[in-house]
This record gives sequence, C-alpha cells and structure tokens, in this order.
Amino acid sequence: MLDSGAQLSMAEFHEWWADRHWSSRFTVEQVPLADMGDWAFDPATGNLGHSTGRFFTIEGLQVRDNGVDTWAQPIINQPEIGILGIIVKEFDGVLHCLMQAKMEPGNVNSLQLSPTVQATRSNYTRVHRGTTTRYVEYFAGPARGQVIVDVLQSEQGAWFWRKRNRNMVVLVTDDIPPHEDFRWLTLAQIRELMTVDNLVNMDARTVLSCMPFALPDESEATTGEAFRDSLIRSYVYQADEGRQSALHTPGQILSWFTEAKTRCDWTARLVPLGQVAGWSSGADEIADEAERHFRIIGVSVEAGTREVQRWNQPLLYPRGEGRALFVVRPINGVMHLLVQARPEYGLMDLVEMAPTVHLLPGATAADVPDAFLRDVLLSGTAKTLFDTMLSEEGGRFFNAVTRYQIVEVGDDVPVDVPPNYCWMTARQLIDLLRHGHYLNIEARSLLACLHSLC
Repeated sequence: MLDSGAQLSMAEFHEWWADRHWSSRFTVEQVPLADMGDWAFDPATGNLGHSTGRFFTIEGLQVRDNGVDTWAQPIINQPEIGILGIIVKEFDGVLHCLMQAKMEPGNVNSLQLSPTVQATRSNYTRVHRGTTTRYVEYFAGPARGQVIVDVLQSEQGAWFWRKRNRNMVVLVTDDIPPHEDFRWLTLAQIRELMTVDNLVNMDARTVLSCMPFALPDESEATTGEAFRDSLIRSYVYQADEGRQSALHTPGQILSWFTEAKTRCDWTARLVPLGQVAGWSSGADEIADEAERHFRIIGVSVEAGTREVQRWNQPLLYPRGEGRALFVVRPINGVMHLLVQARPEYGLMDLVEMAPTVHLLPGATAADVPDAFLRDVLLSGTAKTLFDTMLSEEGGRFFNAVTRYQIVEVGDDVPVDVPPNYCWMTARQLIDLLRHGHYLNIEARSLLACLHSLC
C-alpha cells in the first residue's frame, strides 16, 4: 500500500499542501529590466548583473564551428556551486525524505515539492542578508549527517554556462521536528506525486535520481506482466563483462560516449552580451529578433516564506514548452532505454547522455532530426507509459515546463541505431549517476520518473 509505514498519509499530505498554498503570500510581477534596483547592465560589456557581483549574470555565448562564428545567444553564468540536498531518515524501518513546499518566482504554480535544502552558495552564505537556510547545517557543517550521495551534476546546457550543483543525500538518526513548510514522505509517496503535473520540482527530481534505493530482486521478475518483468530485469542487470542479458557492457558504453565527445568539432566561449548578434537588449527585456527562442525578463517578487521576503531578479522566459522522451523496448527480455549523446553549448564537457528525444521549447516532433524516431512519434504507434508536464528551475526560468514521457516501442525501432544513440539498462544509467557529467538534467528527471513505474 502507498501509505504503508508512512509518517503522513497521502490524504494528510494533500491537506498540508493546500494549507501551504492558502497560508502563504506570493506575488510575482513582471517589471522592466531597467527598474530592478540592484540589477543593471554593465556599460562596457552589456552584461546584466547584480551590484554585489554575486548570484549570477546574463552574458553572451558565441559558438565557433571550423573557425567560423555560427551561433550566438544570451546565457546565464552562475559559477558558484549550490546545494541540492535531501535529508533521509528511517521511521520503523521505512526510509523517509524531508521535503519542502518551496516557492520560486518562475514556478507556474508558485509552490512545488522541493529538496530539504535548495540554495545557491550566495543564499546559504547569506549574501542577501536574509535569514539562515533551514537545515543547511546537515549538508555543509561539522554536524552534517551520514553522506549517502554527494556528486556534482550539470543543469540545462542550452541556458546555463557550465552550471553545476552539488546533489546530496544525508542520512540522520536524531530527531528533526519539521518546520511547517516541510514534511516527511516515503519514496513511494514521492514517486506517486511525480505523476502530478508541476508538483515535484526539478531540483528534487535530480537528487532523487541519484539516490540509491533497494533494487528489485531478479526473482521478482516472474509476475507474468511482460513490461514489469522486463523493467525489473533492467534494474537488476549490470551487464558485467560476463553477462549477456544487456546489449552492451559498461566498457562498450563508456567507449561509445567518449567517441561521441570526440566527434564535436565546435567550441563555445563567453563573450560580452553587447556583442551577441541577432538579439537586442532593451529597458524591458532581452529578446531574439526572430522571436523564436526565449526572452530575459525582470520580475519583482514578494514571498513571505523565503529567507528574503522581497527582491528583484531577471528570469529566462522560454517561448513554448519543451519535450523530453525516453524510448524503451525489451531486448533479450530486459527493458532498455535508448540514450542519446547530446551536445549542448553550455555544458562543461560538451556532450552528456540525454533522453532519446530532447526538444527545446517551441520545437515539435516534426523537428526530430532522426527519421526512424520521427516516424514512430508521428505515427502514434508507441505505447505511452509515463506522460506528465513538469517544471524546470523556477529560480532562474519563468514558466518553463517540459512534457516528460516514457514510451514503449517494438521492432519498429531497431536494435542497431545511429552512432549518437545507445541502448542501456536502467541499472547501467543508475551506476553512471555516481559520477557527474554523464546524464543531463532531463535524463535524470526521466530516470526519476521511471522509478515510479516499478
């Protein structure tokens, strides 16, 4: 049962969630960039930054291919590494996560379920002179808990310049009374909430994807339900050098990934925002002249539950919604995910493993470059297993939502695929998450969603 061993029933969770919405005061108003107080354009570079020199800046990105400038855009440069952390504790033998109802100015619905701690270094070191970040001492101080996960992971390479955050999980045994904005939830409850549109935020999803959990035993793959049994095997099989149940060994996967990175013949660098062609910076917003990509807008925020209750900041505002989709199919009785080696200009290592299909806001299935995938998506023959709208980082993006999907296919998607794709088991992807810069943020979100199908 979903509530078995839980400190809080799902009915009680929804009562608490509704109360957090009703009792909190949030307002987000779009304002001209010129009216953001401590934020201003640098007269020499055109970059948009804060008077303290902290938090982040909006700068320019220039891409060169074979020595020729081919692409330019604004990009968010946030060099400091923040903490995304979840405290876990066992209650009567059942693992619980301390989750937060957190407001971010760019969220489509104000509040979303977030990690225990979700804070930039500027925030948890109190550059803003606000109150202390609750529970941060369990992650960054001498009293921190037993570290279960501690890995640097990337974020959106299309919108961030080499952005990384510290994904952490710490186990505690002492009593931690939850503040009114926090509640203890089981992994089963969180996975159920993952199916609700725009409820579990991006930062929670990435930490949850990195969290080790009790994998099913191979003996459980005897239910007679073809999908579930093949998925259980996908979590069990590591594809060590002597096992043939997975299509590729770990060594083959790493070689494939390295080869994908060596094929990149472009370079990217930061340039002054004022030098970015095809974009204009005005008093109201920064926007591309073709109105196809995104805008940088300013907002004035009031949030009674945050460390600072009033502030201004810029946000990246996408045009339309994105799409991230994993194609899955059983191979040798084991469910495999079709992983893409995807280059993105803002990534630190150029390429990361991404969902089979990854479309930025405004693109459609017709824009998928590979015909074998485009035909499957447009034909409607794939079986949809997961389909939920989930928000991206509300602290930097305004109303950025992505349609996350997992679809099962048959022989219409071949085992032999183009060189930028590779079939992998769920266990192989989980093992890679012990390290940074392998799976991109969208792939990690979908892997967290996949756990809800077990």
